[in-house]
Amino acid sequence: MKILYGLPSEGMGHATRSKVIIEHLLKQHDVLIVTSDRAFTFLQKYFGNKVHEIEGYHFAYKNAEVSITKTILLTLKNAPQNIITNFNKYQNVVRDFNPDLVISDFESFTHLYATMHRKPLLSIDNMQIINRAKLDIAIPSAEKNNYLLAKNIIKAKVAGANHYCISSFFYPPLAKPNSSYVPPIIRQEIIDAKTSLQNHIVVYQTSATQNNLVSELQKITTEKFIVYGFNKEADLGNVQLKKFSETEFIQNLASAKAVISNGGFSFISEAVYLQKPILSVPIANQFEQFVNASYAQQLGYGRHFEAFTADNIKAFLFDLPIFTKQCKTYVQNGNVELFKDVNNIILKIINE
Repeated sequence: MKILYGLPSEGMGHATRSKVIIEHLLKQHDVLIVTSDRAFTFLQKYFGNKVHEIEGYHFAYKNAEVSITKTILLTLKNAPQNIITNFNKYQNVVRDFNPDLVISDFESFTHLYATMHRKPLLSIDNMQIINRAKLDIAIPSAEKNNYLLAKNIIKAKVAGANHYCISSFFYPPLAKPNSSYVPPIIRQEIIDAKTSLQNHIVVYQTSATQNNLVSELQKITTEKFIVYGFNKEADLGNVQLKKFSETEFIQNLASAKAVISNGGFSFISEAVYLQKPILSVPIANQFEQFVNASYAQQLGYGRHFEAFTADNIKAFLFDLPIFTKQCKTYVQNGNVELFKDVNNIILKIINE
């Protein structure tokens, strides 16, 4: 079977989890991949000329939060050239490939192609939970507009798919048909990691504009923090800044006693899989991150705060034994169930 697979470049989580799915699909199918920017560079290392670059959508940030106005302006500014580039990619690559099935990990080019050419479409991502499930968490008034905006964007992004596979470690009631949960997509390096409990905390900071993070961590002199996200090496006493190295990062994560992060789904899922307690501070105006952090707290895996402060971190650490015990209750057999479910859903869609 020929499969067209699309994913966005915003955040490397889409790329790392799509790599897992694509490797599985390639065992049985011919797969053509479209993406952009860092995701294109990352996936091309593994899949070579099966990966083709298109133009994607990007968030704009201001003061450690998503700027909705700047994001809209950036999208409008780049729209004409993006349309031309993507149309040329369709003319030169995708048209000749003529896929039997399209899979979208929250990506618009593949969704548009499937809609225009009446191709079966499968959605595999975590975002659809906001649109297709009944969230059973408290949504404060300050997040109501973000919730409505996120829900409308997600609803339109991959509308009309034959089926929605929602990757998640939490399972609120589904509210729409043709939807099902699959476990989080875990990369093999995490599955193979040897876990232990050493005396350090991994801090994964994806918004480098959070300028006060290091100074807040330095106030907690009794703890050792290994910080990724500032792309530099520095020894700051109890705070160690690290340039990103996948091997070293996974080793530090697997041996950490806890993690501190924003609300990105992929990292939180990997921490949950490795049974590591989580302190999560979502990037403001990213409702999906708010949801991930809220459910991590609701399930007893850690705490959800609005800011990185020494007091918040101390409050999290005070209850660390409780979170550690609760994290031990999470069980997932690698990607076995995921692959089985995806195979069955693809067969169902093709035979409809």
